[in-house]
Amino acid sequence: MTELIVNGAAEQGLTGWLVVAGAPVVLRYDTGQGYPGPGDPGPAQRGASFFGGGDTPLSTLRQSVTLPRRPSQFAVSAWLGGYASQQDGARLSVEFLDAGGTPRGLVVLGPVTAEERSGRTGLLERSARGTVPPGSRTAVVTLQMTRSGGGTSNDGYADNISFTVGGR
Repeated sequence: MTELIVNGAAEQGLTGWLVVAGAPVVLRYDTGQGYPGPGDPGPAQRGASFFGGGDTPLSTLRQSVTLPRRPSQFAVSAWLGGYASQQDGARLSVEFLDAGGTPRGLVVLGPVTAEERSGRTGLLERSARGTVPPGSRTAVVTLQMTRSGGGTSNDGYADNISFTVGGR
C-alpha cells in the first residue's frame, strides 16, 4: 500500500494542506491548558503535534491526491477527538473523483462524540477499508473541525491521518 497523504501527523505545521475555511492550527501535545496531552487518549505513536480547529466555528483543510494506475484497495484512518464534554469535533472524508471531476464514491470518518470519548479530552482512532470505485483518478481528502457549543476555541482535533492505496 502506498501512503498518499503529506504531513498527516501535523509534524511540519500545515505543510501539504490547503486551508479551505477558518483558521486551523497545529498544537503541541505539551501545550497544556486543557488541550490533549501525552497522558490523554490518543495515538500510541504520537509525535509532538496535532491539528486543531483554531478560533473559528469551522476550519477546513484539504489535500487532492492523484491515484496511481489501477489501484484496487484503499485504507483511510485518523485519530479524531475533542475537548471534555463539549461536542466540538473533527471529521475526515475522502471523495473519489473520475477524470472529469465527477464523484465516484465517498468515505467519512467521525466525528467522535463526547460520549464516545467518555467525556474526556482526547482522540480516538477511526478507520475504513474498501475497494477504490471504478474510474477514480483522484481523491480529495478533507479534514473539517467544527465548534458545536460555546466558547471561543474550536476544539475539533485530528492526528495521524493516513490514506493508502494499493493492488489486491
